[in-house]
Amino acid sequence: MPFYEYHCTQCDERFEVRQAMGEDGSKLNCPRCKAGNPQRLISTFSSPGASGSAGMGDSCSTFSGST
Repeated sequence: MPFYEYHCTQCDERFEVRQAMGEDGSKLNCPRCKAGNPQRLISTFSSPGASGSAGMGDSCSTFSGST
């Protein structure tokens, strides 16, 4: 199950919830102020080997290559 990030519009709290794909979060409450209907945020992620990202396995930019 993926993690989704939410934002409470009442107290400005940001929190993550592990939920099944397809669930809309309409039954969630803010863990801080208990307000309902938080806003789902769009999060980005990075994976090793992804084009254009600084993922694992990239060489160090400060390494000169000489010993």
